[in-house]
Amino acid sequence: MAKPHETTSAELRSIGFNRKELRSEIVIEAPPERVWDVLTDFDRFREWNPFIREASGRIEKDQRLNITLHPSGGRMLKIRPLVVSVEPNKELRWIGHLGVPGIFDGQHIFELEPSGSTRTVLVQREQFGGILLPLLSGMLRNETARGFTEMNQALKERAERKPI
Repeated sequence: MAKPHETTSAELRSIGFNRKELRSEIVIEAPPERVWDVLTDFDRFREWNPFIREASGRIEKDQRLNITLHPSGGRMLKIRPLVVSVEPNKELRWIGHLGVPGIFDGQHIFELEPSGSTRTVLVQREQFGGILLPLLSGMLRNETARGFTEMNQALKERAERKPI
C-alpha cells in the first residue's frame, strides 16, 4: 500500500494466460464520499483529469459510457465501455473492447477503500486480455501506466481541496 501522500507508479503484471493487470493506488486525505463525487463528476473531467479527458453517460449498471482517453505522450482513444458494477463510494467498474470482444479487452476498476474516517485509498486497475495484448503491452507499460499515475495524483489534489 502507498504511504500517505504518495502514489504508487502503475505496475503491469501477468494474471494468467494472455491476461495482464495494470494497477496503481494512492492515499487521499478525504473521505470516500468526496473522492467518489470527484470521480463521478464527468462534466468536470476536462478541468482536472490528465488521462480520461472526457466522459459522459449514466453511471448505472448496463449503461454505456463515452470515454476519451489521452495519456500524456500517447494517442487519443475513444471508447464506449459498458458499466458492469456501481457501488457508490466503493467501486466503479466498466468493460470496453477494441473492435469486437476478444481482440483487445479491458475491464477498468476504481476501488475506494476507507482508511479511518477522513482518508481513502484509491486503487485504479485494469485487467486486459485479447489477441492483441502481446503487441500492446509496451503501450500499457508506458503511456497507460503514466496515465493512471497522473490521474490518481490529479484526483487526489482535487478531492483534497474540494470543500466539504
